[in-house]
Amino acid sequence: MFFLPPLDAKAQSEEESSQLPNIEASGYVEAFYMFDFNQPQTDYRQSFYYNYNRHNEINLNLGFLKFSVQQPNYRSSLALQTGTYPNDNYVNEPGLLKTIFEANAGISLNKKGNLWVDGGVFASHIGFESAISFDNWTLSRSILAENSPYYLSGAKLSFAPHEKIEINTLICNGWQRIQKVNGNSLPSFGTQMKWMPNKEYTLNWSTFIGTDDPDSLRRMRYFSNLYAQLKLSKKIGLILGFDLGTQQQNKNSTSYYFWFSPIVIAQIALNPNWKCTVRTEYYQDKKGIIVSSANNKDFETFGCSLNFDYSPTPNVICRIEGRWLSSRNPIFETKSIHSNTDFCLGTSISIRFSDKINN
Repeated sequence: MFFLPPLDAKAQSEEESSQLPNIEASGYVEAFYMFDFNQPQTDYRQSFYYNYNRHNEINLNLGFLKFSVQQPNYRSSLALQTGTYPNDNYVNEPGLLKTIFEANAGISLNKKGNLWVDGGVFASHIGFESAISFDNWTLSRSILAENSPYYLSGAKLSFAPHEKIEINTLICNGWQRIQKVNGNSLPSFGTQMKWMPNKEYTLNWSTFIGTDDPDSLRRMRYFSNLYAQLKLSKKIGLILGFDLGTQQQNKNSTSYYFWFSPIVIAQIALNPNWKCTVRTEYYQDKKGIIVSSANNKDFETFGCSLNFDYSPTPNVICRIEGRWLSSRNPIFETKSIHSNTDFCLGTSISIRFSDKINN
């Protein structure tokens, strides 16, 4: 005698199976070598670099292991890191907090799954460049990316009313902070609006409002990041970006200091394995709000770079890049004096991998 389960039991079993979380383990490793032709006195290159900031040294910029859980009603991720990137970017974070690349959890607030709240440490909503070089068009980061948050800690409300629109609002502990500045009782806030009219175009506007001071010195900071990423053809891509920030000169002041930075990046796919990218950028921060030059001169810098990428497989990228910077003032460190120009040549290899644990 054969026993056939009722149809509703089979449907229930399929529904339960669809509710099981996807558990994934992934990792990333990125080694690099940089040679700064100014040959600064220390092994560190320039003060406003936070990636690949070692001269004439083979090193690990970033390596991490990540575990993530994804289910229709909840999600979470934990990634622990090492390398020169966390050493330079997390200098203000105490102890073991320096090892956290990502640590967050979230729940869905509706049945459609397009409204989420997440809390913890997560990637910043600002900019088109992340800490993961694999996801960027260039080997090095632009000056505007290096001097705006790579990560934030707090809570984020995400809403996707349409497949072409994403809206995020955030409350966080400060400008690239896991732990708040001692003596600061004011949270910071952020917003992001992303519009993707089709697969070829992305328009993004992100903001930050807050302070990086204790209450006794509180200077409010207001920041806007705007960029467009365009795929002009099958082989040519373009990124246009502009950062604008302002901060009070003193507590309760009605006078403000400003900084801004425009950038243009163009990429050409030479063939399925090779790409070429050109970048031009300008960054002005005369009062040193964000960028403090080595000898306290006004920071007004123009730069350009050229890099070639070779990707033998989808999970590997080998890169070589030349980058030239020119400043109105002599701000770049050398062996003895400061120079108006700086040229560096670098190379890197990035490898990423992932696997589903509960397959």
